[in-house]
Amino acid sequence: MPVDIAQLDVSESWKKTFRLIEQAGGPDLPNLKALQTGERISISFKPLAFFLGPFYYLAKGLWKQAVVYLLVAIALALLLDAFGLGKISKSIGYGFAAVYAVRANVSYYKKMVQGVIPCF
Repeated sequence: MPVDIAQLDVSESWKKTFRLIEQAGGPDLPNLKALQTGERISISFKPLAFFLGPFYYLAKGLWKQAVVYLLVAIALALLLDAFGLGKISKSIGYGFAAVYAVRANVSYYKKMVQGVIPCF
């Protein structure tokens, strides 16, 4: 059940991000192009999540996603390495860093505003 963003126990920066996500049509972001470029970037990419990955998600209480993404990344890297594609397997880390960064704002929105703990 969605809650009032103004009543959430999060920083003003997060409240602004949550309001932008609502303007974009919710977590699926169907109206993302209606926002200004800077606003789109601010809700589409979280640099801290890119650099800290699962640790950032754990700090935000998104532990299911942190564990699932980490296990999938490790499994893919090991699988590619087993087939002799070690150079490609190293790029898995960068790919998942991007996944963490792109999904962070929406995942935290789902948790805090919608009360849903997302797994993916």
